[in-house]
Amino acid sequence: MTTGRDAATAHLDTSRPHSARVYDWWLGGKDNYPVDEELGRKILAADPTVRRGARANRRFMHRATRTLAQAGVRQFLDIGTGIPTEPNLHQVAQQVVAEARVVYADNDPIVLRHAQALLHGTEEGSTDYVHADVRDPDVILAHAAESLDFGKPVALSLIALTHYLDDEVHGLLARYTEALAPGSHLVLSQVTSDLNRESVERAAGLFQQSGTPFFPRPLAEFSRFFDGLELLGPGVIPVSGWRPEPEDVAAQAEGIVPVYAGVARKP
Repeated sequence: MTTGRDAATAHLDTSRPHSARVYDWWLGGKDNYPVDEELGRKILAADPTVRRGARANRRFMHRATRTLAQAGVRQFLDIGTGIPTEPNLHQVAQQVVAEARVVYADNDPIVLRHAQALLHGTEEGSTDYVHADVRDPDVILAHAAESLDFGKPVALSLIALTHYLDDEVHGLLARYTEALAPGSHLVLSQVTSDLNRESVERAAGLFQQSGTPFFPRPLAEFSRFFDGLELLGPGVIPVSGWRPEPEDVAAQAEGIVPVYAGVARKP
């Protein structure tokens, strides 16, 4: 499924860097362009933790998805999907429970072009893709409801996305969580300047100069995303410390990356 702009008319602008493609370059992917690599290199020089942060975010998504699938969640809505990097969320969830249903949402035309790579799940489960902007919750929720039952718990994840959204983001996320049934979960990670102020502020400036809004947030502001929800242990914490596995413990030896993460349940 695709929504928003039609697949045939979605315009891929390769003259300006795009955050999803810069992220892909940091992860060692091939779906990026010289403008994305150029910005990625500049930001990496300003903040040497960004590549480790991108990898830490991916591992957090794996751990959080696996945790929720093992706890009985069978439906997942991933907004700000990004360019497919295996294992993708549906592969993690469906490895735990084959009948898991997953909907991805993103507004980048290059993600749309690769959407078919996200749609190969188990026979028992389902995967779908919505081409729409996170700022259009009515559109995303309406089309996601074609695959997901919002009368039952859903895990809503926005991994490394909220720092690209302005101060209206708290109200925006509230619109999504209001649509979720009790027992649903919110999974978030967000860049912060709390843990590496000078480097993160330099990186934010480079993003903004490229035309990409970027908003690192302090702990109190990030924690507000979970107001009214019940945080799972260990609460809001630097991303690699959230229920770490051996690979994450090893990664922390290189230093803490300036990213907060948390998972919370809707009572």
